[in-house]
Amino acid sequence: MTHLQAGLSSETTEKARQELNENPDSLHADIQQVRDMIVTRPDIGFLRTDDDFILRFLRARKFNQAETFRLLAQYFQFRQQNLDMFQSFKVDDPGIKRALMDGFPGVLETPDQHGRKILILFASNWDQGRNSFTDILRAILLSLEVLIENPELQINGFILIIDWSNFSFKQASKLTPNILKQAIEGLQDSFPARFGGIHFVNQPWYIHAMYTIIKPFLKDKTRKRIFLHGNNLNSLHQLILPDCLPSEFGGTLPPYDMGIWARTLLGPNYNDETEYTLTYDALHVKENYGGGDKECADKLLKRSQSAVEPGTLRQGDRENTAQPLLALD
Repeated sequence: MTHLQAGLSSETTEKARQELNENPDSLHADIQQVRDMIVTRPDIGFLRTDDDFILRFLRARKFNQAETFRLLAQYFQFRQQNLDMFQSFKVDDPGIKRALMDGFPGVLETPDQHGRKILILFASNWDQGRNSFTDILRAILLSLEVLIENPELQINGFILIIDWSNFSFKQASKLTPNILKQAIEGLQDSFPARFGGIHFVNQPWYIHAMYTIIKPFLKDKTRKRIFLHGNNLNSLHQLILPDCLPSEFGGTLPPYDMGIWARTLLGPNYNDETEYTLTYDALHVKENYGGGDKECADKLLKRSQSAVEPGTLRQGDRENTAQPLLALD
C-alpha cells in the first residue's frame, strides 16, 4: 500500500482493486498519465493537479485515464463557465449558510450497508423566498467537496434520497430546464463522486413530468440508478437497510436533525439561533465524518480548488414499487 492509500481499511483497499481497477503498484504512473494530458486543454485553468486530487477523479472513472481526464477538465470548465457560483464558495457565504441551515443537504452519520454516505433532501423545505436554487446547489457542491476529501468515500461513494412530500406544484414550477441542466452538469458531469443510487420517495405526478425535461441530459448509467419508490418504503428498504435510515424513511434511527450537518461545517460554536460569520475548521469535520489525516483536512482550507476568486480562472405518486426512471420510457 502506498501513502496515497493511507487510511483505507483493508476491505476498502480490496474493493478499490476489484471494482475500480486500482493498482497500488501503478498509482503514480496512472496519475502522471492524466496530468500529462493537461497540456491538451490550454483553454482551461487547472487550479489543482496534485496526486491526491487527481486520484479521486481516477477512482470516479475506474482508472480509465481518458475518461478521468475528461471529468477533470469538465470539473474546472464548469467552474470556469459559472464563475458567480464559485465566488465566495465557503460555508459562511450568506446564501450557502442559509441553505445549509435549512437542511440542504442533510448528511447522515451512518453510512449504508455498502459504506456509502447517505445524503437526504426534504424538497418541501425549499423556501423560495429565502433560498435560490443556485444557493442550494452551491451548498450541495460545497458539502460534496468536504466529504470527497475522505478517501473511503471516493471508493464507496454516495446515496441520495429526495423526499418530495408536500412539495407543491408551485414549487416545482420553479425547477426550470436551465437550472435543472445546471444541476445535472454540476453533479453528473463535473464532480468526482460515485453515486450508487438516487431515490425518490413520496413523489407527486408532476415530478414524473419533470423527468421528461431532464431525461435528455441524463446518462444511461445515471437513469438506471434513479428509483421511484412512491409511498412504498419497503422497496426503499430492499436497497437501503432500515438500520441505516432515520425514522422519516421507516428506519430504526432517530428522526433526522436538519441542523447537524450545518453545525458540523460551521463549527462547534454554531447554533441554530445565532448568526455565524467564521469559516469552519476542516479538522472537526474529519473527526465527525472521517476524512483521512490532518494533512488531508488542512488541504481543504489551504489550497482548495473550490475557493475561486474573481479573475483566477482564464475563462404524486403513481408507483407502488421502486423502479428506475428509465422504466418510464
